[in-house]
Amino acid sequence: MPMTIVAFEDSKAADLHPITIGRPAYAITCAGLRLVDWLTRMAESIGSELRGRVRPHLNLIQQLDFEMQSLPSRFDDEGWGDHEDGLLLVNARLSPSVSVGAALSQVAKHRESCVMVDDQDQSILIARVTGKDLHTIRQTKIADASQSERDAFDVVLEAVAKFKVIDEAVTSDQVDVLRWPHDVVRCHMNQMTSSMNHRLTLANYTETSDGVFVGKNVKIGQYAVIDTDDGPIIFEDNCSIGPFCYLSGPIYAGPGARVIEHSALKDGVALGHTTKIGGEVEASVIEPFTNKQHHGFLGHSYLGSWINLGAGTCNSDLKNTYGKININYGVEKVATNMQFLGCIMGDYSKTAINTSIFTGKVIGVCSMMYGFVTSNVPSYVNYARLFGQTSLLPADVMINTQKRMFARRKVQQRDCDMQLIRDMYQITAAERSADPDIL
Repeated sequence: MPMTIVAFEDSKAADLHPITIGRPAYAITCAGLRLVDWLTRMAESIGSELRGRVRPHLNLIQQLDFEMQSLPSRFDDEGWGDHEDGLLLVNARLSPSVSVGAALSQVAKHRESCVMVDDQDQSILIARVTGKDLHTIRQTKIADASQSERDAFDVVLEAVAKFKVIDEAVTSDQVDVLRWPHDVVRCHMNQMTSSMNHRLTLANYTETSDGVFVGKNVKIGQYAVIDTDDGPIIFEDNCSIGPFCYLSGPIYAGPGARVIEHSALKDGVALGHTTKIGGEVEASVIEPFTNKQHHGFLGHSYLGSWINLGAGTCNSDLKNTYGKININYGVEKVATNMQFLGCIMGDYSKTAINTSIFTGKVIGVCSMMYGFVTSNVPSYVNYARLFGQTSLLPADVMINTQKRMFARRKVQQRDCDMQLIRDMYQITAAERSADPDIL
């Protein structure tokens, strides 16, 4: 039996909040690609099984939305005995780049157990565990009664950390790792052109003009100005582009994406499926089901899913001093070494009309913003600090909002969707308790 591929979240997946509060790290879109898509294609090509190891509140989401099962927590449970050719372990925080795809293929070909590690903190990035070594790990653990309560996968990771390292520790120049949310924007900007060219090898598109590739039933309105000098433009099936748009590649638009008339997309934009986009968007990632329908500027930013930006919402992505941007994640201040960085916004958050978001701000999940956003916004709050009002937004309110949003897109609200809202509320409680202004 071919080796089993396992996409696993390590303890640092939570450092990617708010992006990863409601999605596995392997499902982050970066430069129009997701790591889970790389791994799915790889598994299909070698006849392997793909499994995942995520934080507990995402187990059912993983099973239903990605059709991936978790590994059993005990070695003596059914499932561990099927890995005759061992495992290929893939850290879910790897950026889904072409170079990562090459590294995965390289490690998978090794006939002996080996590991790639992060040069910064020695995190396990990719590892090959042969069936022989996996059998030894299992038998040693089963025989050690003192370790009977330990999770089986944790035992594997502990053993993997002692494997022979492939060449030298992997540097960020070779394989990009997502350590903080702003890394998604950085990697997106660096990888957009190569990822787009790779995507062109995955499907049969029609080239309607030089550098513009479309799927089925794509509509491009009249008087569009298109520039593909810096990279290709790809529109998947059922995309709709209004008239009088300015499109400068590289651009990727997922199935059913809609670009409103008089829009400007430039310098690397990746739109998820079923998005609705208007105004000016530059160098940004927008996940599925998000609306930025009206005028306003969005630059060097990441928007999660089911977000709605009100008309006139703008963000700043450059300091008045033109200096490098520092960003606060909780109590930790991180130097991004980026001159351009807009906002990071978690799933289900909304802005009112004419909301202005300052440079390098982090906005949690399920929050609603009004006026000027001059500081980071915790999850599940009504944020109107300019008007002296910052209040709690209960989970039940967001569940009802989710139901209405889903109905508009003809998406069935499931029990697990409602439970995810509740789980995210509990997970983010510390964000709100640290803010004395939340009533």
